[in-house]
Amino acid sequence: MASCTKTGEGQGETLAMGCSGRLLFYCSVIVSLAALALADESDPYFECRHVEDKGNYTANSTYQANLNGIVSQLSSLTEFNYGFFNLSAGESPDKVNAIALCSGDRTQDECNSCLNHTATVLLQRCPWYKEATAWYDFCLVRYANRDIFGQLENEPRTCAYNERNASNPEQFNNGLSELLNNLSSIAAAGGPLRKYEAGNAPAGNLQTVYAAVQCTPDMDEQNCTACLNHGKQEFLKCCYGRIGCRVLRPTCILRYESDPFYNQTLVPLPSSPPSPTPPGPTSPPTPRGGKGNNTTRTVIIVIASVVSFLILIIVSRCIFSRRRKPFEKVETADVQITGAESLQFDFASVLDATNNFSDANKLGQGGFGAVYKGQLPNGQKIAVKRLSRDSGQGDLEFKNEVLLVAKLQHRNLVRLLGFCLEGQERLLIYESNQACTIGLGNTLQNHSRHCTWTPLPS
Repeated sequence: MASCTKTGEGQGETLAMGCSGRLLFYCSVIVSLAALALADESDPYFECRHVEDKGNYTANSTYQANLNGIVSQLSSLTEFNYGFFNLSAGESPDKVNAIALCSGDRTQDECNSCLNHTATVLLQRCPWYKEATAWYDFCLVRYANRDIFGQLENEPRTCAYNERNASNPEQFNNGLSELLNNLSSIAAAGGPLRKYEAGNAPAGNLQTVYAAVQCTPDMDEQNCTACLNHGKQEFLKCCYGRIGCRVLRPTCILRYESDPFYNQTLVPLPSSPPSPTPPGPTSPPTPRGGKGNNTTRTVIIVIASVVSFLILIIVSRCIFSRRRKPFEKVETADVQITGAESLQFDFASVLDATNNFSDANKLGQGGFGAVYKGQLPNGQKIAVKRLSRDSGQGDLEFKNEVLLVAKLQHRNLVRLLGFCLEGQERLLIYESNQACTIGLGNTLQNHSRHCTWTPLPS
């Protein structure tokens, strides 16, 4: 017995989102919630029906495992097959045969998403039945423990209608009947890949009625015509005078509305379609066309794309910054070391200049080491400060300090010529000043000369 289900008018949804502050966190949360809402929303066009006298299966049985295998196949489809799939899993007596069909105006992505959702919800809403059928939005999934390919089926069936009535039901129905007859003839004569047709016609009082009819491609022309004729009779019983209705049967679907609901562009069929050998895939699909009319899904896809792009930019900048900073540090250190190397004296030259740091050349002793006078081979006189060996400075720190001191220029400061590193020896070589050779940072004891200093400007 047919079952009629009332449905309200579709309601549009608007999703507004702003991403600021913790960009990744908030955007991810919004996308997740939106996707969850889409998956869990109670769709008014989902219907599930089972056949009472076909038996039940039990939990953890072989039949249940095979049925789960069908669901797994539908969730991992990689080929389009023009929206029609003939599947099976297991062996008799627990073999499960399944047929899945998408509306002829849908793309591969839309089709796969609908079939995956329908198969999953079917097991939740019609559990434990060995034979059941589900219709959702623009696809159907049915399974049984018998061969159902090519078999005309009249049960289970249902209809879903809009509660609004046409302003002139008789004129509306006349226009609808003529349109359905034309569409049914074209769809039934379709090839083995697709038996689908959609169109529109005047329906009185300046109204237009839009309709689409479809059979599963395993139906021959005779069986498809019979199924669609039964569906048109169902319209008269279930939906007469309504401005929108669906008749859902196992082997065909009919729908009409007062507003457009189908895509104008179909996925083109090959010029010479191969004959299907059930079960088995057809040739790969040609590039798809058309445009979906599911606003919620479109908004979510756009949001996910934007968030993914922003995440990519942020991650790229983080990686670039982390890689750049160590490079800059190493480059700076290399420049400093190169600058210091240009000021370095040879240790042997310093030994010769100071007569091997003889006491005769010693000018005095400070808190940080002794100071020796000397003369370079070019005749230049120098003062060499021999730093204490327990200063604790490393080579790099010492060179950096030399660079800093070498940059200081003032009339009251003795100019630093360079330095020398040899083992634990750390030497500073200053330009010798005949007027004063002791202004090296420490007062030298036992030195007979004195200097008169001009205060540094404040």
